[in-house]
Parts: sequence; structure tokens; C-alpha cells
Amino acid sequence: MSLEIEIEDPWPTATDWADLAEAAAQAAAAVAPELGNPRLSASVLLTSDAEVHVLNREWRAKDKPTNVLSFPMIGREQLLDLPRDGAPEMLGDLALAWETCAREAADKGIAVEAHAAHLIVHGLLHLAGHNHELGEAEAEAMEALETKALAKMGLPDPYQA
Repeated sequence: MSLEIEIEDPWPTATDWADLAEAAAQAAAAVAPELGNPRLSASVLLTSDAEVHVLNREWRAKDKPTNVLSFPMIGREQLLDLPRDGAPEMLGDLALAWETCAREAADKGIAVEAHAAHLIVHGLLHLAGHNHELGEAEAEAMEALETKALAKMGLPDPYQA
């Protein structure tokens, strides 16, 4: 999968967010092989709470910012049936909100880079059709994939207290 990455203020320039996003995508593909299809691409927008708030209100009718939004462009069945050869296929878009991401990382006592990696993996799994909101079993399965992907990046389990 290839990523189109756009980084806006207020994301700090001291971190190579594009490299982090690429590493997170590789880790996600290692645990969810459907994400490793070379035809796939996804966009990742690192932006502000204000921008994510607008997107969340417009597309999800939720009038607040959130940490990550995912906008899939193909369904899970289509993704699973997608041949590896052929024209490029857009999987979908992700948007991460800096202020929420940074606040959540601080609340958890972890590096913001680790939390951003987790949110990118989480969002990519949503684009692939995984959905923790469908029930406890689905949530546990998705969390297990996230934990495995983050371990591949050398990051701890985000669900351990």
C-alpha cells in the first residue's frame, strides 16, 4: 500500500511523521495482509482539532473533534477480492487531530509518536473493514491486530494499564 501524506500545522516538524505513517502502514499490513495489496493507496492527513471537528460534523454528524477519522472508499468484501494486479485502488482517507492526539498521549504517559502510530494503525484497520463498534468480539479482534502491529514497531500494547 502506498500513502499520500499531508502534514499541516500544528503538527511539530521535529518528528518525521511521514516515516512514522509509513512504518505504521507496513506494520498494519503485516497483521492484516489485505492491506499489503500493492494496488492500494490511502491518504493520511495530520491536521488540527479544528479541521477534524469540521470533518466529524460534516461526515459523521458529531459536533466535536476526535483523535482519528477514517473514510473508507471500498468495502471489506471488495478489498478481500481485489486482485494484486491491476489499476491503483484508493482504500480511503485518514485524518488525525494534533491537539487530541497530544492530549491523549500525555494522559496515557506515552510519547505522542507512539500514540499517533497507534491511531494510524487503528484507522487503517477501519479502512480495511475492521470495526470495533460492532460488538465485544470485534473490538477484541481489532485490538489484538493493533497490539500485534505496534509490537512489530517495537511499541507496547496500548490496551495494557
